Amino acid sequence: MENLDVMVLRTLQGWRAAGRRALLATVVRTWGSSPRPVGSIMALCEDGAVVGSVSGGCIEDDLIDRHTRAYVQGAPSADATAGADHRMPSGPPSFVKYGVSADEAHRFGLPCGGTLELLLEYDPDPASLGALIAALDAGRLMRRSVRLADGGVTLSLADTPGDLVVDAVQLTNTFGPEYRMLLIGAGQLAEYLATMALFNGFAVTVCDPREEYRGSWGVPGATVLSDMPDDVVLAFKPDRRSCVVALTHDPKLDDLALLEALNTDAFYVGGIGSRRNNEARRARMIEHFDQTPQSLARLRGPIGIYIGSKTPPEIAVSVMAEILAVKNGVTLPRDMAVAQAKQAREVQPNDPGALICGVR
Repeated sequence: MENLDVMVLRTLQGWRAAGRRALLATVVRTWGSSPRPVGSIMALCEDGAVVGSVSGGCIEDDLIDRHTRAYVQGAPSADATAGADHRMPSGPPSFVKYGVSADEAHRFGLPCGGTLELLLEYDPDPASLGALIAALDAGRLMRRSVRLADGGVTLSLADTPGDLVVDAVQLTNTFGPEYRMLLIGAGQLAEYLATMALFNGFAVTVCDPREEYRGSWGVPGATVLSDMPDDVVLAFKPDRRSCVVALTHDPKLDDLALLEALNTDAFYVGGIGSRRNNEARRARMIEHFDQTPQSLARLRGPIGIYIGSKTPPEIAVSVMAEILAVKNGVTLPRDMAVAQAKQAREVQPNDPGALICGVR
């Protein structure tokens, strides 16, 4: 599944290239609790079609009612009876704020005390949108600046991800390419993990030189490769929007791939295995590959968070949750780490949960 921001931009560009009127809404400020973070975007077409989200749905409904003809043929709203023509405005961007009063917060489904402000851009230039999408498809991190006076857009390459910035002159939002996941191993656990990664907006690549595993792969949308994993890591060029997860349990495949991944900017590098297997992996790397505890500090294992998982799909949920937490900059409590949780519960080696897939 495509990254949500890219999906919004691509759909909006399609509408505009076809000559249809549309607007782009961006969350620029929030106060208190908010359903969507600053920088979230949504596109609205003149016929009422919506892609993306800026709230739980009520604000989207209000924007449709105010700026499109979608509801005109149905029961008229209060605005319609007052003579509103429901045509999308033209001209420079405008700000709109929701949830200023308690009544408005309740009306628009905002949490208690929640307020958010949107910037609405009317009829964004399709050529500029196309250039942005092409850059994102090429894996570039892009900065999009919008002049508030006239809606003019400037695109530039960004060195690092950045938060949305808005002042009296312009709004600047940074758009990154898709997050990427490289899985070493095409077994059952990899299929569950790949499925969840795809619907979380990751582009997934699976590497397994073993034909017996690749031949039964059943997850559409993932790229499947047969080269040796360490070569694939080098060609993959993991960056700060990439994660590498080794799942084969075979040191010949996992170890070299993980070592190569540790030399990159990947935000997450981890290998499957029990506590004992992970300790053995670290010992091998130190003894045979001149690693140190410091150079292996970023290597995660046992991977996942402790949820008492005992089956491959549950283990995949555990691993995906940890990857998303790291991606989102969330520090998980120590007692949620698998190794610490297992030690605290004094799990014995013959515990069934410790044997499934050799994960725990």
